[in-house]
Amino acid sequence: MPWREVSVVSERREFCELADGGGVAFSELCRRFGVSRPTGYRWLQRWRAEGAGGLMDRSHRPLRSPSRTVGCMELLVMAMRDDHPCWGGRKISRRLRDLGFPGVPEPSTVTGILRRWGRLDPLPPPRDHQRFVADEPNDLWQMDFKGDFGLGDGSRCHSFGMLDDHSRYNLALRACADQTTATVKRILADAFDRYGMPLRILCDNGSPWGGVPPANWTPLGVWLLDQGVKVIHSRPYHPQTVGKEERFHGTLEREVLSVRTVWHTIGHVQDAFDTWRVVYNHQRPHDSLALATPATHYRPSPRSRPSLEPADYPDGFEVRIADTGRITYRGRRYRVPKAFNGRPLGIAPTNTGDIHEIWYRHQAITTITITHDL
Repeated sequence: MPWREVSVVSERREFCELADGGGVAFSELCRRFGVSRPTGYRWLQRWRAEGAGGLMDRSHRPLRSPSRTVGCMELLVMAMRDDHPCWGGRKISRRLRDLGFPGVPEPSTVTGILRRWGRLDPLPPPRDHQRFVADEPNDLWQMDFKGDFGLGDGSRCHSFGMLDDHSRYNLALRACADQTTATVKRILADAFDRYGMPLRILCDNGSPWGGVPPANWTPLGVWLLDQGVKVIHSRPYHPQTVGKEERFHGTLEREVLSVRTVWHTIGHVQDAFDTWRVVYNHQRPHDSLALATPATHYRPSPRSRPSLEPADYPDGFEVRIADTGRITYRGRRYRVPKAFNGRPLGIAPTNTGDIHEIWYRHQAITTITITHDL
């Protein structure tokens, strides 16, 4: 996936951040980003020697350090607030420190500056649900579509986001014209090629990856199982299960989408997404990470996309081919999700009487209760 001209700087920066973070061999990372090793080493050398200045050829707002007076620091705080209107005292204080400014005041002092200037928003309501975090990067990714909205050209935009659960690193942020299986597969394939393979992906029960439980398997879910990824669906009517992605979309709404009354085209939205994604991953202090950035907690997966092999099951499994949403087993027909039509399914008994599990590759997809003749 070669570097796109519209976001060369952000692509170079992401490459260098991931190279410094480890996780995969340097040659493999170059392959995923579509660059030669000499080019990769050149950018990494500039990054380590000069930081962002070695990669970017653009001017910055006057976040300089003229005389370090209280007045100058207040101007720095307000300049940062102007650039990021949704950031509070903690984020602004941490970001100024990360940029290397000496004498940055404590978050409470920055909050006081914002209050004096009339720029303090009310506190959000407290959260009452328990927080869950995956143990390692790429243990679990979350994906979801945000509600669609109208564009100035008469079309509609569907915002797709995908996060690494452990680090909150945004792996994909796309402005889409639809929510079809083909669209999501292209986005996922790009993410797999760049960041490697996750162990699991968590999604809700909406289209195109879910349906009505228990038969909530779709062709997209089957395709993910073919890639060696385990698929987890949230409980119906419990959006907090994919809460990190929900909160990400809330932040996207506040910091990007709500700043304009009209978005003209899909490309217009995508340009804004590409710019903000760099801020979110590499600059914006994250409350759930003790004000670190997601990039400092993420590293790519060492697992590359596998070649598709036939489904294979352990000894003791009986294999049946699904047909029209059913399999024949012990002389009777049992329902299975229609998305697996034509696929070999493995059947294994459980410790619970007549209940048998139905597997596809590495994941149990449903159960059947064996019916006996009277």
